[in-house]
Amino acid sequence: MKTQENVLPFSLLTDFDIHLFRSGKHFKLYEKLGSHLVKHEDVDGTYFAVWAPNANKVAVIGDFNGWDDTQHPLLVRWDGSGIWEGFIPNVGKGTVYKYKIYSNNNGQILEKGDPFALFWEVPPKTASIVWDNDYKWKDKKWMDKRAQYNSLNSPFSVYEVHLGSWKRNAEDNYRSLSYAELADDLVEYVSEMGFTHVEFLPVMEHPFFGSWGYQVTGYFAPSSRYGTPQDFMALIDRFHQKNISVILDWVPSHFPGDAHGLIDFDGTALYEHADPRKGYHPDWSSYIFNYGRNEVRAFLISNGLYWLDLFHADGLRVDAVASMLYLDYSRKAGEWIPNIHGGRENLEAISLLQELNVAAYEGFPGIQTIAEESTAWPGVSRPTYTGGLGFGMKWMMGWMHDALDYFTKDPIYRQYHQNEITFSLAYAFTENFMLPLSHDEVVHGKGALIQRMPGDDWQRFANLRLLYGFMFTHPGTKLLFMGGEIGQTSEWKHDNSLDWGLLDFEPHQGIQNLFKDLNKVYKKEIALHQQSFDSAGFEWIDLSDAQNSVLVYIRKGDSPKNRILVIANFTPNVHESYRVGVFEAHEFKEIFNSDDSKYWGSGVKNTGKIKAEEIPSHGRNFSISLKLPPLGLIMLKEN
Repeated sequence: MKTQENVLPFSLLTDFDIHLFRSGKHFKLYEKLGSHLVKHEDVDGTYFAVWAPNANKVAVIGDFNGWDDTQHPLLVRWDGSGIWEGFIPNVGKGTVYKYKIYSNNNGQILEKGDPFALFWEVPPKTASIVWDNDYKWKDKKWMDKRAQYNSLNSPFSVYEVHLGSWKRNAEDNYRSLSYAELADDLVEYVSEMGFTHVEFLPVMEHPFFGSWGYQVTGYFAPSSRYGTPQDFMALIDRFHQKNISVILDWVPSHFPGDAHGLIDFDGTALYEHADPRKGYHPDWSSYIFNYGRNEVRAFLISNGLYWLDLFHADGLRVDAVASMLYLDYSRKAGEWIPNIHGGRENLEAISLLQELNVAAYEGFPGIQTIAEESTAWPGVSRPTYTGGLGFGMKWMMGWMHDALDYFTKDPIYRQYHQNEITFSLAYAFTENFMLPLSHDEVVHGKGALIQRMPGDDWQRFANLRLLYGFMFTHPGTKLLFMGGEIGQTSEWKHDNSLDWGLLDFEPHQGIQNLFKDLNKVYKKEIALHQQSFDSAGFEWIDLSDAQNSVLVYIRKGDSPKNRILVIANFTPNVHESYRVGVFEAHEFKEIFNSDDSKYWGSGVKNTGKIKAEEIPSHGRNFSISLKLPPLGLIMLKEN
C-alpha cells in the first residue's frame, strides 16, 4: 500500500503480539492498541492502531486535520490480523479524534471512537482524546500490604457509591463533584464511617448518565465528567493512603448500541454476535459480546486487568454474571440457541470468566473479584481447578431478598415467617458470600430501605437498625449503598445528591452513629470476620423461638477466646428476663446494642457483668438471663 508522508509506517506490535491477540491470550492489549504518544525518527507524535478486519480503508480524523479522512489513512497490517496502524507526526496529548471506517459490508462508512481510548470528550460529545496514563503513585506501602486488608478472613465492609450523585456542589449549579473534590470529601467520609472498602458504580465512560455507568462505550477510560484519568488515579491513591480498598464495577456482559461505540464496529458484528438470539440483550436493549471470538476475549480480559494494573484497583465486582452464564437468560423458547451439547450454559462465557479470574489473581496478588450472580450456579467462588468460576466472592442475593421480605412484614406476623430469616444459614457456606444492600434495592419504585420498614417512625428506624445489626453478625462480607447509612428517606435518584440535610435530625444521626459503631465492632472482633465463609465460624443456639421472633447464635474466630454471642429480637416487645444457654460458667459483657439511646433507641440495655448461672437451657448446663430490647440486636462477649 502506498504510504502518505503524513502517516509513517510504525508499529508497537510484534509478531508474538499478533499471535497472542489472534489466539485470545494477549491480556495487555492496552499497551499496543489504541493511541500512544511516542517518538519516531526523532519526531513526537501518536501511534494509532485499531482492529477493523472488515474495512477496506481506515483513517484517523480529528480537530488536527479538519476531520478530513483523506489526510491520515492508516495502513493495514500484512499478517491478516485486521489491525490498521500508523504513526502521525506532531499529534500530541489532548488531540480529539475518531476513526473513519469504510466497510467491506455494503459500502458502509462509519465514524467510531477508539475502543482503547484512554480519555473521551465529556458527553454528549463522543470523540476520543489522545492521552497517557502517566502518574506518580504514592501508595507503595498500601500495595505491599493490601493482601492482609483484602483477604477472605479480614473485615470487608463495602460502601457502594455512584460518584455523580453522592454529593453535589450547591454553589456551582448543583453539579457533581470532581474526582479531585471527591478525593477530599468522599475519602474522609468513608474513613470516618469506618468502611474498609469503597465500590464505585462503573466509572468507565458511558454516554447516557441515566445508565449509572452500566452502558459502557469507553472501556479503558474513566468518565471525563469528573476529570482526567490522572485525577481518578489520585482519588484511588488517596483511598489507599487511608488504608481503604477500592473495588470497581466492571461490565463485560453487554454494551450499548450508540453509533460511535463498539456496535457494528467495522460495518459487521465484530464485538457482538450477528445473530440476535445470542447477540442482543432483551433486558437492557444492548448487545452481548461474542465470548467465543478470540480477539474479543483478549479485549475483555485486557480491560479487566487494565484497571487492576494501571489504576491500582483492589478488586472488580463483575456485573450481571447470571446473564453471561445462561444462553436462555430472559429469553423464551425459540429465542435462544443451545450450546454444542444442547444445553443452556454459555460455555464460552464460562471459560472467559475462569480465564479472567486466573489471570487476575496470578497477576495482581491481594485483589478480589466479586460476582453479582443471582442463580444457584455451583462453584461461583470456587477455584477453577475444581470446576468453579474462580471468583473470590459472590453476592448473596437470596439473603437480601429473604431479609427484606421478612423485615417488611408487621412484627405481629413475623412468628409465621421464622424460616425466611433463618433459611440463608442453610446454604451460607456453599459460596464465599457478600451480603448486598445495593443500589438495586432503592430504585424502580422499591423505595428507600427506611420506607420499607413497618410501624411508626420509631419502629421504622428500630427495624432498620436491627436489619443492619443482623447483616453485620450474619456470616459473609457486607455491602451498603450510599445513603443507607444515614437513613435516606427517598429513592436514589442519579440526578440528585443524597439528602445530607437529614443529619440535622436525631433519628438519622442515630443511624449514622450505629453504622460507625457496627464497622468498629466488626473490625475489632475477630469472631465477626475471621471465619465468614466457614461453618466453623457460626453456631445456632436457638433458631426455633418463632413465638417470640427471637434468634440466638454465636459467631466464632479460630480460637475459643474469640466468640460473640448474638441475640436478635424482631418484635417491639421488651423481654425483661430472656434466658439463653451458654457452655461455661463465664461472665459476659454487652458490647453492642442497637437500641442504645445514642442510636435513637429506647435504651433497654444490659449493664455491668452478666454472670452465667448453673441453670440448664438450650441443651447447655449454664445460662444467662438478659433484657432483650424492642426490635433490637445485642452482642455479648465473654470476659
